Amino acid sequence: MNRRALKLLLKDRRALIPPETHGLTRPTGSGRRAPGLSQLQVDQLIRRADGTYQRLESGSYPNPPVDLLRDIARLFQFNEQEWISLCRHARGEDPPGPLYDTSGHAVPAAWSDAVNSVQGMAYVTDASWNLITCNEPFHGLFESGQAPANTMRWMLLDGRDQLTDWATAWAPLVMPQLQVALSQRPDDRVLRQIEAEVLADPAARPLYERGGASIHPDGDERPIRHAVHGPGWVTMCVAQPLTAPGSRFMILVFRPGPRRTVARPAMLQASRSRFS
Repeated sequence: MNRRALKLLLKDRRALIPPETHGLTRPTGSGRRAPGLSQLQVDQLIRRADGTYQRLESGSYPNPPVDLLRDIARLFQFNEQEWISLCRHARGEDPPGPLYDTSGHAVPAAWSDAVNSVQGMAYVTDASWNLITCNEPFHGLFESGQAPANTMRWMLLDGRDQLTDWATAWAPLVMPQLQVALSQRPDDRVLRQIEAEVLADPAARPLYERGGASIHPDGDERPIRHAVHGPGWVTMCVAQPLTAPGSRFMILVFRPGPRRTVARPAMLQASRSRFS
């Protein structure tokens, strides 16, 4: 727990909320009164016992439950980055999921410029794998010349003809991604519909029910048939726009021909000699 950072974060945001906006009155009487909600008013609004919030803000509440932090974050109208900071300061870990169900379905418009600045294939999808933006090289990957509206549905159902060794090289790695996403967003209608279609498909259902441990493709190299360049291998590089948990920024590096015979290092890291 980072007590100082936690106190500053909570105290500053609490001061921005007028009690009147929640039907409460500002405390009166002698003595200095801080702006915004009082600590007891926070307890009242989140329906916790008196003193609960004071313990958290003062740093004397070890390992506070996530549901308490979520109620406070929503009361204080935190964004997703502030939600992450709150959980890190209070619990020493990232939150188990986004603060709002709607998070992850919009990204800053600057990501369109970022995608179009990439020479190779690049795109951004939201938390439901709906395509938000992509560049022309990504459109060129597909036989229709048009990128699919949802990349998860394409990988699991519609794109099997292009995904070489789909049943062994793609599906067992993508199916767990759908399962993990649904565990975090059980009410996501798009993902639930894809799951229903997968379960109704004789070839996909056994692979989905088998499950697996893969949760992201970052650094993976998989076989694919490019609509223009023919059979080859695509390496996937993944990042996430910080304001949109669950979204993803993908760069696909395509290499035609057989799989490379010389193995590359699995990970890169900075040289330690510069810091010793």
